[in-house]
Amino acid sequence: MAEEQRELEERIVIKDQHTKEIDLVNRDPRHINEDVVKVDFEDVIAEPVGTYSFDGVWKSSYTTFTVSKYWCYRLLSAVLGIPLAVLWGFLFALISFCHIWAVVPCIKSYLIEIQCVSRIYSLCIHTFCDPLFEALSKICSNVRVALRKE
Repeated sequence: MAEEQRELEERIVIKDQHTKEIDLVNRDPRHINEDVVKVDFEDVIAEPVGTYSFDGVWKSSYTTFTVSKYWCYRLLSAVLGIPLAVLWGFLFALISFCHIWAVVPCIKSYLIEIQCVSRIYSLCIHTFCDPLFEALSKICSNVRVALRKE
C-alpha cells in the first residue's frame, strides 16, 4: 500500500505556477468586475412611456449597441491587452520589489530601534514618575469625602 502511494506521488506532475491551466469559460472567478462591466442596453438607453421610437429603430439600436460594445471590447483588448498586461505586470512586480526589499526591512529596523528606545523610556518612567505618583497617592489617601443631603 505504501509503495502504491509512493508511485502515485511520483506520477503527479507539479506544474509551474506560470504555466498553470486557466479557465477560459469563467474568466472572473473572484467576481472582481461584477458590478462594473455589467452594462446592457437597458441600463443606458430607455424610452419613457409616450415617447417610443419605431420598433425597427429600437431593435436596430439594441443590436448596434450590443454588437459594437462586444467588438470594440474585443478590438481594444486585442490591441492593448498584451501591452497593458506587461505594464500591470511590471507595476505589480515593482510594488512587490519595493515591499520586499524596502518597506518590510525599514519596518523591521524601526521596530528593533523603537524596542531599545521603549526600554529606556520605560526605565525613565519607572525611575522618575513612579515615586512621584506613589507620594501623591499617599497624600491623597487620607482625603475623605462626605456627602450630606440637607
